[in-house]
Amino acid sequence: MSRFSNLGHRLYQGEVSFDFVGRRKLWYSISGVIVLVAAIGLAMGLHLGIEFKGGSVYTVTKPGLTVSQAQEKADQVTSSHPLVQSTDNNKIRIQVSTDEPKSSDEVRSQLAEKIGVPLDTVEAQVIGPSWGKQISDKAITGLIIFMVLVTVYLAIAFEWRMAVAALVALIHDLLITIGVYALVGFEVTPGTVIGFLTILGYSLYDTVVVFDTVKENTKGITKQNKRTYSEAANAGLNQTLVRSLNTTVVALLPVAALLFIGGGILGAGTLNDISLALFIGLAAGAYSSICVATPLLAQLKEEQPEMKALRKRVLQHRAAAAKAEAAGEVLADEVADEDQPAGMVGQRGRSAGTTRAKGRPSTKR
Repeated sequence: MSRFSNLGHRLYQGEVSFDFVGRRKLWYSISGVIVLVAAIGLAMGLHLGIEFKGGSVYTVTKPGLTVSQAQEKADQVTSSHPLVQSTDNNKIRIQVSTDEPKSSDEVRSQLAEKIGVPLDTVEAQVIGPSWGKQISDKAITGLIIFMVLVTVYLAIAFEWRMAVAALVALIHDLLITIGVYALVGFEVTPGTVIGFLTILGYSLYDTVVVFDTVKENTKGITKQNKRTYSEAANAGLNQTLVRSLNTTVVALLPVAALLFIGGGILGAGTLNDISLALFIGLAAGAYSSICVATPLLAQLKEEQPEMKALRKRVLQHRAAAAKAEAAGEVLADEVADEDQPAGMVGQRGRSAGTTRAKGRPSTKR
């Protein structure tokens, strides 16, 4: 743990750096493949819960009744394959779609007979598809409002390029999460929608933290000739890297317990609705804030004329510094900035290649 903390300190000071921004084509390719697979899964269709497509829900109370036993009996009663789950109060929940030709009362009485329980211990609830449509419409409306408010906030607090990069990262996370849901065949319920909206908030939070550090690192960057915008943004990303990883791991641990232990081992299927969305979304959010949002921001900023001019000056300065080093001399601005922390951007902007330090002994032997 102390070694990991020391790595975080070295990253913040600039002693160690991972070139995330410079490898943006690699990250774009990885994201493209993942999103493509998710899109294929989404094209195959989501497994919508009964709250969205309508149907009937039958809750059976019988001590010792297992899910497999209830599934066998329900298959004998209904012509469509019903979904059977156990609830947290030791009851069995049987969902039957609207395609079932039998009436609700007929299915209820036959379930009671097959399972061997009194009729009054089988509760029936009929859900119309219109109610699910209302939930879907409200969820989409809430998502659109959320995206608009996020874009406006980031454009005001930072700039429009950061807003665009953050918005792309949010859509990236949402597509991946929904696509995984479609691929694994998990049922989409109102709890799933809550999970989707929650991960968007987390992804945005992580991205804003990185952007805030990038903003500080690039303040007045055009007044110097040591670093390009991409390099300064990458330094800011490295400074927040350990913090982002720590936050993600801490957030994933309880979600993983819900998903793999609660939903997988203990069989509490209702926990899967929100836990899978959170697990995939949290992981995708951490990845997108590091490998998608910041590299995309740097790419957009590098298209500005002043940033192109800065890159040209930086390259000229480095060429002059390399030439001076070969000649056993040191540029004056190298002397002035040599004591600056490695993680910070120098603010001195003397012209490269024209002035050399005097009174300093040559380093060449």
